[in-house]
Amino acid sequence: MYAKTGLEKNQYVVQYAPLVKRIAYHLMARLPASVQVDDLIQVGMIGLLDAVSNYDDTQGAQFETYAVQRIRGAMLDELRQCDWLPRSARKTLRQIETAMNAMEQRVCRAPTEREVADELQVSLDDYQQMLLDARGCQLLHYEDLQSSEGEDFFERHCADDSAEPLAKLQDGRFREKLIEAISLLPEREKLMMAMYYEEELNLREIGEVLGVSESRVCQLHSQAMARLRSKLKEWL
Repeated sequence: MYAKTGLEKNQYVVQYAPLVKRIAYHLMARLPASVQVDDLIQVGMIGLLDAVSNYDDTQGAQFETYAVQRIRGAMLDELRQCDWLPRSARKTLRQIETAMNAMEQRVCRAPTEREVADELQVSLDDYQQMLLDARGCQLLHYEDLQSSEGEDFFERHCADDSAEPLAKLQDGRFREKLIEAISLLPEREKLMMAMYYEEELNLREIGEVLGVSESRVCQLHSQAMARLRSKLKEWL
């Protein structure tokens, strides 16, 4: 590793500034409408500058891999420090989860939007607005569980001999339950989740594939997360 000149740092910042925007827009599906993408980009640029200053090319990791971790980490740290999720959003999500769980017990399958709306005694339009209002209440950050080299979060932690055996076992069981819950999602929601978490498409791109608006993608994402949370309530 050697000290970078000011010119080199500027070149890195210019080259990877689009990466900051891509990460910010990708995160927006998991955040309430009150969060401004420009604020995320600003924080992400600080993370990029930090990555440029601290990157050590002797450690084997590609700069982009390292930068993604720093940029996303800066954004998530900023969000955690702010009270960015209203209590009303959490309350709304709990209502949706309760209705979904009740309906699933009765019909023995994933309930439709109309069925959940009926259970909540609201119109379909009102239910879909509730999904938008609940945007930002997330189960977990999927991409934080896997590195770009494909190393699984649980495998990394299980490789640590100092880890508590019971915690290892619980992590493994949670992972199995999560995979099972995802497999039971309706096909459209499963496709949306795959495009968002595996292919890392943003809301606009997913909407173009599905032929729906960005707000509709947000609704589908919130609904899928509510389904997962209702199935994994014992672990949360």
